[in-house]
Amino acid sequence: MRSAPMAGGRPIEGRAALGALVMAWSVAAWMGSAEMAYAIDVKLTMEEAKKALEAGRAPMEKAAESSKPDEEIKKLMKQVSLTTRVGADPEKDPCGASAILRTKRYRLEAFGRQEATESKKQKKEVRMPDGFIQKVVDMPNMEVEIQLCGDEYFADGVKVAFQQGSKTIHPIDMGPAERGRKNEGQGPAYRSRFTARFAYDGFDPSAKTKVVIFFPDGKTEEFEADFSKVK
Repeated sequence: MRSAPMAGGRPIEGRAALGALVMAWSVAAWMGSAEMAYAIDVKLTMEEAKKALEAGRAPMEKAAESSKPDEEIKKLMKQVSLTTRVGADPEKDPCGASAILRTKRYRLEAFGRQEATESKKQKKEVRMPDGFIQKVVDMPNMEVEIQLCGDEYFADGVKVAFQQGSKTIHPIDMGPAERGRKNEGQGPAYRSRFTARFAYDGFDPSAKTKVVIFFPDGKTEEFEADFSKVK
């Protein structure tokens, strides 16, 4: 006969044993998910916002003070462009469809880099006023910049949507597509981009998502975007 689990040298009987095991598994699962999972930050405190500014400012200050500032800043900006990009990796697939998610943290870190640049230029500490920071914190929409390839005017009239499970989320507005720029690499001859704004309260900021692009001729293109990996 199998012996009962032990606690403090005494057997835990029946439901008490089961309850203890369930509690242990639940805590372990919660700790694992809390350690690994995060999502687009829709709500930020002023303290968190200022930390985001610092996260953008400090690397820029370090790059600017290096022995080769131009090279280091260029390298930094290249890394930054990947932090909230979803879809194709431009390093591996320069003509693959992708998008940059301009989240609140993305914008705050960009302003932090601007603070560093202005501070160096003016030779004094330059910081964004709290009122300006609060406006970013209160932004109701996330801007998305879509980049893709095709013919010279292929992006005219395109539309975009998020697909999350059975739910289709449309943007609240879109900007006009840029005229295609000549593509020096292989594949389609031109690259273009356009922006769309999605309301934060209209989509799940932690869900795996498909970004679907609709062309005027009825064709579509889509790519995966795991929002749980973007802040």
